[in-house]
Amino acid sequence: MDNFILFDDPGYRGSLLPFTFTRPVADIRVGILTIREKWEKHFQLKGGFLTQDYLRKKYTFQDGSALMINGGLCPNDHLTETILGLKVGEALWKAGLLLASHTDSPGSFTIDQAEGKISIEYEHPITLIQKTWHIFQHNASEIQKDFNLITKNRTSQGLSDPHTICYHLEQIFIEEGAKIKAAVLNASGGPIYIGKNAEVQEGALIRGPFALCEESTVNMGAKMRGDTTVGPHSKIGGEVSNSVIFGYSNKGHDGFLGNSVIGEWCNIGADSNNSNLKNNYAPVKIWDYTKGGFSNTGLQFCGLMMGDHAKCGINTMFNTGTVVGVGANVFGDGFPRNFIPSFSWGGAAGFSTFQSRKFEETAEVVMKRRGLDFDETEKNILQKVFEITKHYRIWDKES
Repeated sequence: MDNFILFDDPGYRGSLLPFTFTRPVADIRVGILTIREKWEKHFQLKGGFLTQDYLRKKYTFQDGSALMINGGLCPNDHLTETILGLKVGEALWKAGLLLASHTDSPGSFTIDQAEGKISIEYEHPITLIQKTWHIFQHNASEIQKDFNLITKNRTSQGLSDPHTICYHLEQIFIEEGAKIKAAVLNASGGPIYIGKNAEVQEGALIRGPFALCEESTVNMGAKMRGDTTVGPHSKIGGEVSNSVIFGYSNKGHDGFLGNSVIGEWCNIGADSNNSNLKNNYAPVKIWDYTKGGFSNTGLQFCGLMMGDHAKCGINTMFNTGTVVGVGANVFGDGFPRNFIPSFSWGGAAGFSTFQSRKFEETAEVVMKRRGLDFDETEKNILQKVFEITKHYRIWDKES
């Protein structure tokens, strides 16, 4: 096998919005790694994406014979071995869901095309990310799987600080260049992974399962309650429980974040909080892009879903199950609505449209601070998202 490609399944890609407005399904982070990175480590091979047309300049694939793998599917050893065993013309299914197919023509691949191939039914359990809340639901188990995958036959960097307290040190892995000072790391409930050049500052309390990815920081006095991932180049503070931050995002100050997913290039203002439990303990409903209304998650705990490049001001309060779209800027007193469309500007007092020009000025400054360019590829993707989300913004006034 020389090539593998992770395809977006149209049957549920829409249920992963707003995160899939700006990325393929397989670029979602759950556990320590993105789904693509998991497969690359299993296969020891670089993978590609088959995704929406407007994303293809950034997310590419190589032509030629390839294993096509469902982009929401998280690997394990048995599944990897089974998929590697597929011959050209064979497809692996589970209860009517295509898991993988071996094809000679990935450019023209469709799920309908795979139905004509030799079908093999997969009888074992799988982990599939089909809904936004699956990201935090499966995060603990995926941290454990990724931890085993990343640290196998490797030795953790030593911990030299005499004021840091560790419980179950064998379940703590510290990459090269990481700094930890006067913190408490409790891996009794699951592993703790500290990435390359990451920093855990004084007084931080961390419970596993927990992942702090490359170049990220846990700020002084922070309380990390477990089942949480802080993606690369991010800063985290306050109290966080069972949440996933994809990367390049900041929640550096006090305030609570729970049962939530935060995309890339987001910023959460000081003392901002989200509710993750309704006062009447009823199941949480959340905005469903596929139906244009709210759907019942069946979950008692479900917090904030925030798309890429979204921001909120200080003391922002998000109600249970709030969805914030790409590029939104939320601020002001009171609780804003539970669904905030992409490129909204405002809060509980009302919204207007965050004009493309002004949004791009902000995005350029934000990315430049991290040494990255807001280039034409990124700009074109976000301009497309602005266009395809226009019908959600029912107001006319622009900010």
